[in-house]
Amino acid sequence: MQKVDMDTKVKFLHGFAHKIRIQILECIKEEEKTVSQIVKDLNGNQSSISQHLACLKGCGLIRGRQEGKYMYYSLRNQQVRDLLSMFDAVLEDVENDVESCENHID
Repeated sequence: MQKVDMDTKVKFLHGFAHKIRIQILECIKEEEKTVSQIVKDLNGNQSSISQHLACLKGCGLIRGRQEGKYMYYSLRNQQVRDLLSMFDAVLEDVENDVESCENHID
């Protein structure tokens, strides 16, 4: 397996680094949805959701499919779905540590 460039890895992980982006990923985890459906499900702002969708697409986590005047978004593949499930599994084990973590370094 080829080693991934560190800057590329950081860009990829950036897709997971915002609450709204995680909510979007969870929202489309099981089925593709239009921007309007995502905005409604998240009770969000269309402009903001669209910007986060562009980020997720740029990070390679989702894909868009045009059908008529609608763009449908879905997770890129099963590996992204599995990764979201792994996050949940790891968090079950470390949740208390994460909640008490005050050492956020930007």
